[in-house]
Amino acid sequence: MSDCQGKSSWPELKGTEGDVAARTIERENRFVDAQIVLEGAIVTPDFRCDRVRVWVDTNGIVTRVPQIG
Repeated sequence: MSDCQGKSSWPELKGTEGDVAARTIERENRFVDAQIVLEGAIVTPDFRCDRVRVWVDTNGIVTRVPQIG
């Protein structure tokens, strides 16, 4: 992760609304695209400096600490 630019983790967003979290992440790090993902979805295991997955439950609440990956 040391090669990635800008803020890399948002522990303060766990438990917030996914849409709000995604906007906050993209505002705080212009190098990333925040992607909202429903908990349990299958995703690729590759690491990317330009991606932050925002894991949400069926109510749209962030279930994990969003981080670059």
